[in-house]
Amino acid sequence: MKNVFEVSAIDVHAHVGRYYRAEAPLLNDFMTASGEKVVERARRARIAWSVFSPLGALLPRLQANAVVGNEEGCEVVGKVDSLLQWVVVNPLQPASYEQAKDILRHAKCVGIKIHPEEHGYPIREHGRQIYEFAAMHRAVILTHSGEENSLPADFVALANEFPEVKLILAHLGCGWDNDPSHQVRAILASRHDNLFVDTSSANSVMSGLVEWAVKEIGARRILFGTDTPLYSAPMQRARIDHAEISDEDKRAILWDNAEKLLDLKARRLD
Repeated sequence: MKNVFEVSAIDVHAHVGRYYRAEAPLLNDFMTASGEKVVERARRARIAWSVFSPLGALLPRLQANAVVGNEEGCEVVGKVDSLLQWVVVNPLQPASYEQAKDILRHAKCVGIKIHPEEHGYPIREHGRQIYEFAAMHRAVILTHSGEENSLPADFVALANEFPEVKLILAHLGCGWDNDPSHQVRAILASRHDNLFVDTSSANSVMSGLVEWAVKEIGARRILFGTDTPLYSAPMQRARIDHAEISDEDKRAILWDNAEKLLDLKARRLD
């Protein structure tokens, strides 16, 4: 069996495109990357697949055109190897649902990305519509989580009502109130093993957080994510490589869980 440092990873939470905050021009430059740049950095972190959502479908905050952004994402994923795609759905932009129906048929689209904070809606008001759409199309959902429009607790009733829909709560440890336990507590409250969390959080570098999450919910409910290019992919990889957990748990987080959840073996990706 390979040493864990040689194990390839699947990054379930990446981005491609232009980052934009009007008040932070230098930050915009730091957090912008093409598909080619994302893959180049991924290789240095031994990441075989990066699943991205286009930043153009999420930003500027409250102004993004998800349909245009998704079109840009489709163009990128068609040209750059080692990338897979989330199609962004914004319930405030109904055309994004119609577009998603087509994009979800593509082998390199693994599911739906939602971002209640950037698009500006509370999940408790629009979550049922999103879940119904995901159930109809048998789609996995990745959601931003931890802030007031995207409280992990607000997904629990939906997860319990729709056992067939699997959802990844992004950003282990992210909490609007500085409580790092929101995602883990939501998973513990769910009944159908259909809530997961990814590690794509600045808080994941906190000593003990990854280890505590594995102890509470088990490694099989945790997926590797980097939030690249917002964060450094090699840094996020190192956090799992050197976590104080078993090599078996590291392999599950880095590869096995995402391969199973996203059904990668069944996709024609070569």
